Amino acid sequence: MLDGLEEDRSSCSTESSGGSGASSPEDSEDEELGGGGGGGGGGGGGVTQLTPTSSSSSLTLIKTNGQVYTYPDGKAGMATCEMCGMVGVRDAFYSKTKRFCSVSCSRSYSSNSKKASILARLQGKPPTKKAKVLQKQPLMTKLAAYAQHQANQHSGVKKSVPVEMFDWGRYLGDGDVMGAPVSCFKHVPMGRSWGDISEGVRVEVPNTDSGLPMKVYWIAGIIKLAGFKALLRYEGFDSDSTRDFWLNLCVPDIHPVGWCAAGGKPLVPPQTILHRFTNWKTFLIKRLTGSKTLPPDFSSKVQESMQFPFKKQMRVEVVDKTHLCRTRVALVEQVIGGRLRLVYEECDDGTDDFWCHMYSPLIHSIGWSRSIGHRFKRSDVSKKLDGQLDAPGQLFAKVKEVDQTGSWFEDGMKLEAIDPLNLSAICVATVRKVLADGYLMIGIDGSEAADGSDWFCYHSMSPSIFPAGFCEINNIELTPPRGYTNLPFRWFEYLKETKSVAAPVTLFNKDVPNHGFRPGMKLEAVDLMEPRLVCVATVTRIVHRLLRIHFDGWEDEYDQWVDCESPDLYPVGWCQLTGYQLQPPAVNAGKTHTRSQIKEENTEGTDLCSERTETETNGSSGDFFTNQDQ
Repeated sequence: MLDGLEEDRSSCSTESSGGSGASSPEDSEDEELGGGGGGGGGGGGGVTQLTPTSSSSSLTLIKTNGQVYTYPDGKAGMATCEMCGMVGVRDAFYSKTKRFCSVSCSRSYSSNSKKASILARLQGKPPTKKAKVLQKQPLMTKLAAYAQHQANQHSGVKKSVPVEMFDWGRYLGDGDVMGAPVSCFKHVPMGRSWGDISEGVRVEVPNTDSGLPMKVYWIAGIIKLAGFKALLRYEGFDSDSTRDFWLNLCVPDIHPVGWCAAGGKPLVPPQTILHRFTNWKTFLIKRLTGSKTLPPDFSSKVQESMQFPFKKQMRVEVVDKTHLCRTRVALVEQVIGGRLRLVYEECDDGTDDFWCHMYSPLIHSIGWSRSIGHRFKRSDVSKKLDGQLDAPGQLFAKVKEVDQTGSWFEDGMKLEAIDPLNLSAICVATVRKVLADGYLMIGIDGSEAADGSDWFCYHSMSPSIFPAGFCEINNIELTPPRGYTNLPFRWFEYLKETKSVAAPVTLFNKDVPNHGFRPGMKLEAVDLMEPRLVCVATVTRIVHRLLRIHFDGWEDEYDQWVDCESPDLYPVGWCQLTGYQLQPPAVNAGKTHTRSQIKEENTEGTDLCSERTETETNGSSGDFFTNQDQ
């Protein structure tokens, strides 16, 4: 299949067998591979610029940060038999120095025919009959031998069986659908070090169109990005999109240009376009000069970002899913991609659990409830068991410090808040109790239990509470108190009727970061009413920092209001990267639950306080009374 490369191969064979003085083939090889020049090894995020090398004698194509990148018939990935001239995969050759294509060639070279063979080559005479026979063997034979060699090396290694996952590639199609960029999600792996990875960046990926029995690679360019996923096109296809494919850029099979050369991996053009060029080396030099690739340490950065500080058997305080107003002690049972499966301490069989992200505002260090005056359910467990330890305080999300000495929230003040039991609704609410460190107990007007057991805790800087009038100014439907008949609802009249005051606008969080979300973007989002589920979702509306999340395939009643910095939002491909199960779009969605049904069912997945309280003021300041709907 590589007949078009014979000219390059013959020159490679000649050069590799040549040399001056007493230099051995090994010396010549070391000299050529080491002569690629300097170049510092860049690290961190972003991409690496590709430049052509100054020397063409070693078939070096691109030098990336000091790494010599060679074409398949170059010495880094391929080799030429010193006995018969056969070109093949270097790792499949014999002897420690990989100088011979077979045992017979190795023995013949050491026999009396050694001198005749060398003399014949020096005089330009045809090779021996034995050499002709070996030369007629197709390259496929050598590649098959290499594949068998690799299989033998890896025999006995247990392969993990991948979990069947939703196919984002088919869903995204040819790139018409937008995916939210990774840079929108600071809490995910690579979220803060994604750099300027963009369309046009080149990578080395497995070549699925090689026709070979072994894994080989080829260069592809990024056509479109959607989260961690990239729509790729092999070099040489130009405007032909028939072979385009989606891959997750953070999986192990994606590499920067130059990786094949550094690891001695074969780089082979796709079989479909093999006939288009007779000199692929020249083609790639022209195509890749000045282009960009991933940084050399990209894979290690991904692995580093996949390390999470929470460990199994750590103890935390978490909201009690059966009583919103209090917290309980729970143990970390499982950590997946930063998401924690917590089991309440009194549970013996591990079934009474709760899922949330490690940066969720619903979990805190042991002792947090007592420190701020929050209600807490004491555990029946008298002491910690062996292996259990309290999670260090620095592992939890930090909230913005506030000054409560001056004008501050007071009991009875009115405001608007996202209902944690119906996250599609923003409701009329009341401050029921002011706690320490800026925390507030909030109740939904008209729906509160007599004993206050459904009050819930929001920080004063939470993006889930708003001043009175926020919904009206931003054209959001405000849910009035249950049973309230003086409709349409007017804040002025309601405050007068209830003899109450609205919380001052100046007390609310006005920071609006430059988050990068746009309506129509696809992502993976937690269903906060069933927080163990991560679903295919779409951003349908943006108001300041507030996102309206729609779960694909479900009715709008299931939509949820979520903050742009919520740790419950993830880029396309996050589930594949972390091994978390992604829920596909619903085919036949049922009717929505009512608030009373949710309370009665008391399902273990009910999330009570949906939004993250940590704020990052790296964006512009928004005005609650300025319509910024998108």
